[in-house]
Amino acid sequence: MEGTPTVNDVMTRTVVALRTGAAFKDIVKTMQEWRVSALPVLDGAGHVVGVVSEADLLPKEEYATGDQDRHGQVRYLADVRKADAVTAGELMTAPAVTVAPDAPLAHAARLMARSRVKRLPVVGRDGALKGIVSRSDLLKVFLREDEDIAEEVRREVVVRLFGTSLAPVGVEVHDGVVTLTGCLDDAAFVPLATLLARAVPGVVDVHCTLTGGRRHPDPDLPDPHRTSSA
Repeated sequence: MEGTPTVNDVMTRTVVALRTGAAFKDIVKTMQEWRVSALPVLDGAGHVVGVVSEADLLPKEEYATGDQDRHGQVRYLADVRKADAVTAGELMTAPAVTVAPDAPLAHAARLMARSRVKRLPVVGRDGALKGIVSRSDLLKVFLREDEDIAEEVRREVVVRLFGTSLAPVGVEVHDGVVTLTGCLDDAAFVPLATLLARAVPGVVDVHCTLTGGRRHPDPDLPDPHRTSSA
């Protein structure tokens, strides 16, 4: 996996989905059979219009006795309505929070965190379902071999920043942790090298022991190390 990984690289392409008319019991059975806690809901054209999760189904049990107090009716009006729902279209949370196949994994992770969901339907520009991406899918990038990561750091960070002639810069990777060693002519490149290495897919952390010489002085500012002659 080279370059910035996208949702398309890790998503699950075999996806079970519901139609809006799917019945309550069929939804529960499908979740049990596929061992998932949420399912995308499609309209007649195959577009994702919502998501049904276990949380959408629980009000059926929670309000089964119909004895919720008046305060509960006001506070949980949406749940009370879902307690009477019998189809996916009535139960689903809409609109669905979705992600595009070419979205970076970091974007998908932020969407999940902000929306408090465990998985996202992946949809194309036409709204059609392409796959599903889960939290575990986003972690697949950290399964890369250490040597693969090291090679990409050398190619995409060291060579791009310093060229092939900078042999003193060493790159070692252990359990996804990158260690950069060596001495640079200009210390200004040290934080940049660390930042770029951290962005390589699969990197867990970066230990930078690079050292550098004095930063190049700004020609518009006086150099305090230079003595002036009268």
